[in-house]
Amino acid sequence: MRVLLSEWLRTKRTAIRWFIFGLPVFLAGCTVVYLTLSPGSTQDFAFEGFFTIWSGIMIPVSVGILGGAVIREEELAGNFNGFLSFGVSRAKIFLGKFMLVVICTFVCTLLAAMILGCGMNLFVPCGADMKVFLLAAVFTSIGAVPLLVLHLWISLAWGWGASIGLSFGGLLMAVIFGTTSLGASVWKFIPWTWPVKLGLLPGTVYIQPADGNFRTLVNQAAETGITALSAVFIALVLLLSTGILWFAKWEGRRPGE
Repeated sequence: MRVLLSEWLRTKRTAIRWFIFGLPVFLAGCTVVYLTLSPGSTQDFAFEGFFTIWSGIMIPVSVGILGGAVIREEELAGNFNGFLSFGVSRAKIFLGKFMLVVICTFVCTLLAAMILGCGMNLFVPCGADMKVFLLAAVFTSIGAVPLLVLHLWISLAWGWGASIGLSFGGLLMAVIFGTTSLGASVWKFIPWTWPVKLGLLPGTVYIQPADGNFRTLVNQAAETGITALSAVFIALVLLLSTGILWFAKWEGRRPGE
């Protein structure tokens, strides 16, 4: 806990806090304005549109920026010298960084969902079911957790630029394989699609029972959820354990790397 608190205090004079709290206010606020100016907007339209953009575009880019920024601060503060000589075990340091970016991701996503839901309930006639929106935020954040480990690792090994570059590649994979039929058979092997698949699951409540495919769609959603959560768990265990073992032997980057 002390390591995590220390990591949070280090973000005090950085752009990280502005990013965490500013991004959801901006995007959710713009969405509410758009829905207010669009007569006939429905909850399912708002839900699908917002969480497709958030999980398919904002999450891939954000985890790259956030993971890179957390490590970049250590690099600027003496090229990792203080970071590596800190009197705490390497495992605790790595886990402290990891927990920081996980909490930041959850806070950012939940804040976006709350602002959107409250804004819709205040200004959009169709309103919003806060439970559905908040559940989608939690599922989206869970799907992003393995990506956070991966980007911390990439940032340590090759720097902030590599992390951001990978995030844009991830954005393309999330959009192509996570939101279209092209990824029907391969999405489970692509981590950037997991936030999309999990984040849109709560939208199943908007399926009408009168729909002829209702049972099939619900069964498909349940299967998708189980598959995605299993993939997240397996990837998290593998990435986190190997990342900690690698970091325990890491001695920093050489000049020019």
